[in-house]
Amino acid sequence: MTAPPNSLYPRFVTAIVSTALKDTPVVMVTGPRQCGKTTLIRDLVSGSREFLSLDDDTVLASARSDPAGLIRGLDQSALDEVQRAPELLRAIKRSVDQDRRPGRFLLTGSANLLAIPTVSESLAGRMEIVSLLPLSQAEIGGHKPAFLKTAFKGKVSKPSDPIMGTNLVDAVLVGGYPEMLRRNRPERRQAWARDYIRAIVERDVRDIAEIEKLDQVPRLLRVLAQYSGQLTNFTQLGGQIGLDDKTTRKYVAILEQLFLVRRIEPWFRNHLNRLVKTPKLHFLDSGLLAALSGITATRIASDRAIFGRLLETFVFSEVLKQISWTEGSYSLYHYRDKDQDEVDIVVEDDAGALVGIEVKAGATVNTSDFKGLRKLAGACGNDFKLGLVLYDGDRAVPFGRRLFAAPLSCLWH
Repeated sequence: MTAPPNSLYPRFVTAIVSTALKDTPVVMVTGPRQCGKTTLIRDLVSGSREFLSLDDDTVLASARSDPAGLIRGLDQSALDEVQRAPELLRAIKRSVDQDRRPGRFLLTGSANLLAIPTVSESLAGRMEIVSLLPLSQAEIGGHKPAFLKTAFKGKVSKPSDPIMGTNLVDAVLVGGYPEMLRRNRPERRQAWARDYIRAIVERDVRDIAEIEKLDQVPRLLRVLAQYSGQLTNFTQLGGQIGLDDKTTRKYVAILEQLFLVRRIEPWFRNHLNRLVKTPKLHFLDSGLLAALSGITATRIASDRAIFGRLLETFVFSEVLKQISWTEGSYSLYHYRDKDQDEVDIVVEDDAGALVGIEVKAGATVNTSDFKGLRKLAGACGNDFKLGLVLYDGDRAVPFGRRLFAAPLSCLWH
């Protein structure tokens, strides 16, 4: 089935951007390239403000040679891909300090510029950041979910039309990039992924960092694809392509800035000293991960084991997307103790309440699948609101107090 144009998908962060423009001088929409940022702001402003893209060579040259001059002539404007000329942000700061009217600048960036200390300091208190990731399953389906809020109330969302079996596999393999949704054949998705990574390396990596071994970045990404969802060992990862620990950490940090991968820190509290305190690493899109790893429906049918880590990345991404448009502040962690009992995803709100999520690729759940969740519940006491084993099924089944096996589809309902 051919996917509709990106503009026909509802983006649930649109309301957040609109609200921010009414009370904040600078609003920046950040996220990976080709996830829909430009479409979102074009649809939002619809000709009401001047639109300039730094992917235009002439605009980019102007921004780099005379950022103050470019900004001086703008008001109520939209600037696309500002990571290509970070010096613009200082000029925007000076302009905003003279005129603090809300909504003056709407920006997009395909890199996390706040990871650059000078940028972070320059617009502190003047700019709101809104995260836009590739399309979620809820956005693809057109229905805003209540999963996160429901979970923190200790309840399970009930999907009316669960996605299971081969349909679930297909959803995970495609992921959320609009271009991937338009391509039905796996070899066409892999071709797009290769071109996508090449473009990012040749353009965005050069814009935000000085890298001596640029040709190693695609190779490192392929290595990281084999370890998505696992504990990070930078010496081991870099050693496979001849990079030392320090260089590997630097390169992974750059890939994080470009919203390709993300480290998920371990959850622990000070009195718990038997926990593993090593971060895990996830790709932000399961479709891109599948394409880089050469994982197809045919391979999964013959070896279901390879679907597990791909599915965990898919769930991690879906939860991360839901956090981006849900009111309140949430953080994502993983849990693992010295006995190797673990919980794939721990969601914590700003009050310290927790929801634990374990991901299972199979259609059957048993008591042993809750071992890590029970340990997490014991460590948290009343802060533990709900523990879920998400599985390839169609009904929620209780497994004790605040513990449920639940369909994966409850994520987007």
